Amino acid sequence: MRSKLVIWGASGHALIVADIVRLQGEYEIVGFLDDVNLERHGTEFCGAPILGGREQLDSLQHLGVQCLIFGFGDCDARLRWSALVRAKGFSLITAIHPQAIVASDVTIGAGTVIGAAAVIDPETKLGENVIVNSLAFIGHESIIEDGAHIGPGARLAGRVTIGRGTWVGIGTTVRERVFIGRHTLIGAGAVVLDDIPDGVVAYGVPARVIRKVIPNEP
Repeated sequence: MRSKLVIWGASGHALIVADIVRLQGEYEIVGFLDDVNLERHGTEFCGAPILGGREQLDSLQHLGVQCLIFGFGDCDARLRWSALVRAKGFSLITAIHPQAIVASDVTIGAGTVIGAAAVIDPETKLGENVIVNSLAFIGHESIIEDGAHIGPGARLAGRVTIGRGTWVGIGTTVRERVFIGRHTLIGAGAVVLDDIPDGVVAYGVPARVIRKVIPNEP
């Protein structure tokens, strides 16, 4: 008997997460949560109802739903709400596409999503609530901290570190042994040759720091 699962989020990324979950075949998706578009509550999305927002968490527990995964890309929000769902007794599941290639010794934290055709090399460590999007490559011995998002087609060479809550944009290339700090945004198509500090926006070829940002996560 499959465990009941709710997906928190009801946008484009939630479509991807739902597809991966259904391909895995381990969970029954009972519905989605949407805190942004309240007018969608009670409508159908991706083959299941939008049950409401986070105010539904307590009632879902009473209905026997014990598993949850985030279906939105906002890094700080995934970090912020994971403590809440755990406090309410939910387990965060992982979603790994059957066509992803993940080395046998890769460490994968709870809530992490790995998309189709992603490749993750040996001795890599993925934290909790990480997104490794479709066609992304993560080289050997890299560290991807909690809540980071590796965009589609991004290529990380060996021994790269991506900090907590950092967004690496689509098609980015990162040289070996580069350290990218926490709560940083790397723009699409960037080529990162040198370390990037915490809390900045950087992009370009080669990538340069453009401005500072203030993270929403405490």
